[in-house]
Amino acid sequence: MQPAPGFIASGLRFQGKAATVSTAVSFIVMIIAVCVSSGFRKEIRIGLASVMGDIQLTGEQPDYYSDKAPVSGSPSYLPLIGAVEGVERMAPVIYRAGIVKWGDGIQGVLFKGISAPDSLSSTAVIPRRLADMLAIEEGDRITAYFVSEKVKARRFTVQGIENPMVEADDRLVVTVPISDLRRVNGWEENEVSAIEITLNDRFRTRDMMLLKEGEIGSIACLSAKTEDPVLVASSSIRKYPQVYDWLQLIDTNVLVLILLMTLVAGVNMISSLLILLLRHISTIGTLKAMGMTDRGISSVFLRVSSRCVLKGMAIGNAAALMFCLIQGSTHLIRLNPVNYFVSFVPVSVNLPAILLADMAVWLVIMALLTLPCLFISRVDPAESIRMR
Repeated sequence: MQPAPGFIASGLRFQGKAATVSTAVSFIVMIIAVCVSSGFRKEIRIGLASVMGDIQLTGEQPDYYSDKAPVSGSPSYLPLIGAVEGVERMAPVIYRAGIVKWGDGIQGVLFKGISAPDSLSSTAVIPRRLADMLAIEEGDRITAYFVSEKVKARRFTVQGIENPMVEADDRLVVTVPISDLRRVNGWEENEVSAIEITLNDRFRTRDMMLLKEGEIGSIACLSAKTEDPVLVASSSIRKYPQVYDWLQLIDTNVLVLILLMTLVAGVNMISSLLILLLRHISTIGTLKAMGMTDRGISSVFLRVSSRCVLKGMAIGNAAALMFCLIQGSTHLIRLNPVNYFVSFVPVSVNLPAILLADMAVWLVIMALLTLPCLFISRVDPAESIRMR
């Protein structure tokens, strides 16, 4: 009767601490890379959605800077778009270019009018960069100038100063109630610059956003009645392609990093397994003499190696998740938003992605460990027992 591989493996001890440490470090780097990549995708997509929505319905030739091109904010087919899978919210907005003056300083900005209670009339939320440029504080009353056929001036009380998650371009966006900009433009109650559509987070991938853009655009084209305005759907991918290209580059870098870390961990495990096999040549010979096959003996040492890999994986996962917890709550590591679009290293614990990475790396390492096990077939039982 052949001895059970599992019973024999439980009696062997893997002495390669360096291999365990190397495996743990590799998993730390991989899991942090996966979480940071997920964090960048999530935060930047949320930031872009706050700037212009995931998808916009606008006129054929939208004009965000003047009062010349309003469209209807409630076309007849709007309920059909609201019923599209993945559509989370639809909101009418008005854009208007203007100039902010505070003290002796002036700055060109883009005003964005959003739905707000009447109690917030003549209030504004400004970006931190504008506040720093003009030394504006909450509660200050700033003057805004709107230039068309004649110059119109309005006063806004700064209700808040925000730190935009994404500064996708050089435009400074000041948020005000939509009713204020409607009065500035002289538009009717139902006239807007665009309708912003926000998608559910799981529909914010490049492929899904392009798919929803086409679906919503088709509804706007095919379901429009005679009295409806001609509206065109465009996603944030069209307006900020460089941002999405940058995200795709990050994902590519993460894949390369995972492959390198897997190779490092695999090479260290192969070296340690070879040492283990050499130390137990007599044990291999004895098992062969007892009738155990090369495949059965290989499974014994692969089980021992697997314990080492799983131990390193557990340590690496725990350390990486601890880092993500600290970074996510404190934003300890900061970034320059001019280069990275966000002001800190974002992390998002994507458990399915982490488990998938763990499983894929474990399988690759175990596949690599079958190579040193070929040494077992070369062991002669008689010679190895004599050497004992």
